[in-house]
Amino acid sequence: MSQALHAEVQAVTARVIARSRGSRAAYLARCERAQQELGPLRGLSCANLAHGLAALPAHDKLKLRVEHAANLGIVTAYNDMLSAHQPYERYPGVIRAAARAVGAVAQVAGGVPAMCDGITQGNAGMELSLFSRDAIAMATAVSLSHNTFDAALMLGVCDKIVPGLLMGALQFGHLPVVFVPAGPMSTGLSNKEKARVRQLYATGQVGREALLEAECEAYHGAGTCTFYGTANSNQFLMEIMGLHMPGAAFVHPDSGLRDALTAAAAQRALALTARGAGYLPLARIVNEHAVVNAVVGLLATGGSTNHTIHLVAMARAAGIIIDWDDFDRLSRITPLLARVYPNGSADVNHFHAAGGVAYVIRQLLDAGLLHEDVETVAGRGLARYTQEPVMIDGELLWRDGAAVSGDAAVLATAAEPFSAEGGLRLLQGNLGRGMIKVSAVAPEHRVVEAPARVFDSQEGLQAAFEAGELAGDMVAVVRFQGPNANGMPELHRLTPVLGSLLDAGHKVALVTDGRMSGASGKVPAVIHVGPEALAGGPLARVRDGDRIRVDAVAGTLEWLGGADGETVLAARPSAVLADDAFASFSVGRGLFGLFRRNARIAEEGGSALDLSEADAPGAVHAGAAVAQ
Repeated sequence: MSQALHAEVQAVTARVIARSRGSRAAYLARCERAQQELGPLRGLSCANLAHGLAALPAHDKLKLRVEHAANLGIVTAYNDMLSAHQPYERYPGVIRAAARAVGAVAQVAGGVPAMCDGITQGNAGMELSLFSRDAIAMATAVSLSHNTFDAALMLGVCDKIVPGLLMGALQFGHLPVVFVPAGPMSTGLSNKEKARVRQLYATGQVGREALLEAECEAYHGAGTCTFYGTANSNQFLMEIMGLHMPGAAFVHPDSGLRDALTAAAAQRALALTARGAGYLPLARIVNEHAVVNAVVGLLATGGSTNHTIHLVAMARAAGIIIDWDDFDRLSRITPLLARVYPNGSADVNHFHAAGGVAYVIRQLLDAGLLHEDVETVAGRGLARYTQEPVMIDGELLWRDGAAVSGDAAVLATAAEPFSAEGGLRLLQGNLGRGMIKVSAVAPEHRVVEAPARVFDSQEGLQAAFEAGELAGDMVAVVRFQGPNANGMPELHRLTPVLGSLLDAGHKVALVTDGRMSGASGKVPAVIHVGPEALAGGPLARVRDGDRIRVDAVAGTLEWLGGADGETVLAARPSAVLADDAFASFSVGRGLFGLFRRNARIAEEGGSALDLSEADAPGAVHAGAAVAQ
């Protein structure tokens, strides 16, 4: 029996609604005007229309010209370099056939870039990663700009791609939109063993061939990487926000069920158009309740730290303003229900088999931690997402999902969770505000007080480690890694280095204005610290040997300088970067200078785009005054 909605969930939701009142009203008004003025094919001249129909087969052309059938736009992030996106190569054919079966037409509206952080980690291309999300949002808008579509499907999986697709699609919030996943690859080398080999390589105990063999055994086929990083957090969030077909997130790419779900997504999007009685635009689904549900779901599953940036940006694109206080308040009342790597040994295939998304949503609904009365692409009410899809005699059906965990080591109950609190925590103090993922950090490592070792790049820290200079307890400060500095690359390559120091018995923590991977693990890492160093944040005044306290229990991040510590710290000159530190134009970085100069702080989503009324030209934000 579901409990009444938790008082803190109600309070945070009310806070979000009040904070967003003006920007949300303006967004909804824009969507209403678009629906009235920009209905598909309205106002298009014969030449405009002819261009849009020219390459269609004759029967599809006839449907649009004479029968005025619905037209479904496909925005795809397909490329065959990304294992997660390679399956999308054949999706347009499945979607076109599904559309024709209900008397409609489907066209690929456009493609968006899709880069793989797993390939660019630790390399120059990683400095394009965060801002690729803005480029994807813009490419999505261009794809849908032709005013020829009644609804749209978004084909994307990985880190910045799903957030970018949603940010772009929300600019067309008057259209129905369904997200279509591709599913995870089959289980390979365990994530724990992969991490062990990485640490052995970092300490020189195994060579490159052993490392490459382990990596290839872990990443071995088509589909999403199987750890619970940003890509798989994306899929969970699209489901709990009601933007997937129920149970679609973690079905394998090569199963018949996956194709049936893709066809069903196409037909469902067409059923929601303004041409029928069931019109349901994206703007009505992505509301304040859905956003709060997404935060709770992220916390309950120990999801990616990247979503303390991405969810903020996605919400702003719908006129909804959330901040890290909202994450922190909800984390304190959200039980941790999942143990999936990096906060457990299981992968997402094991998570799915144990009950997966449907089980987690059922537990959270029964505990009164989610808004049930929401709109979804599957119909009204989040309870629809406690079901799972099955194929019976060639027909796609849904049945009740697991009510009991299939593996108590992977999925817990809300009454007896793995932790009484969620996986993320806000830390703040005289060094700024940052987020930490505590779900994978052992309790004995959640408080670290130690001397600072300060680096202006991740390469500097790695070089010091390889030279044997990192011995004893330390708080590693890696600064000048924020959006305005170098595009906020993930610093995931530091994980084996810091992990080996932790395993050697040292107290170790990381403090940075940059990002870690969605697979942030056992080392306590305070990330996204703002204001960033380049903007004059306190990290720019920290020196080697300063004593720093990282306390994920109390929620504090402090430079310890005695009673007058803040005055002493503030009086220090800020460190500066060499003039040519990020002057390189290699791998396209020069093209993204405009993004770096205009990016908002991480807590505001780290975007350089005008996503809401709060982001309109003339609005003041931390990145605006930073010179490049």
